Amino acid sequence: MTAANDPQGPQTPAPAAPAPTVDKREVEVTLNAAKEIAKQKAKRGTPDAMIRIGVRGGGCTGFTYVFEWAEAVRPTDKQFFGPEGTDVSIVVDPKSLVYLGGMQLDFVTGMMGHGFKFNNPNAKGACGCGESVNF
Repeated sequence: MTAANDPQGPQTPAPAAPAPTVDKREVEVTLNAAKEIAKQKAKRGTPDAMIRIGVRGGGCTGFTYVFEWAEAVRPTDKQFFGPEGTDVSIVVDPKSLVYLGGMQLDFVTGMMGHGFKFNNPNAKGACGCGESVNF
């Protein structure tokens, strides 16, 4: 059957799906980040450990990111899990979630090295040193 004979009329391609966004109350852990966290947990011999991310005052532009190991979830923490099957989680305190909500934690590898990257839509700028952020 040709488009002219098609009772539904000519078919047009579906529009591309918009890029996924992270809810403002959530923090997404990418598969690459989850794999690296799992690798580091195994290396440390701490299978139940989580990563604590947050922000604290300081640095060239006002805030610095916190990235450290956590053995337990505090009563006020919000816990976010990596992609299904990765057995990885991160925890964020409620004050930091105000600045980190909607962000994506990724692990990148490139010509300049490798490391975790905070893809944070709330950040207004960052210092050239890469250690501090402005909200």
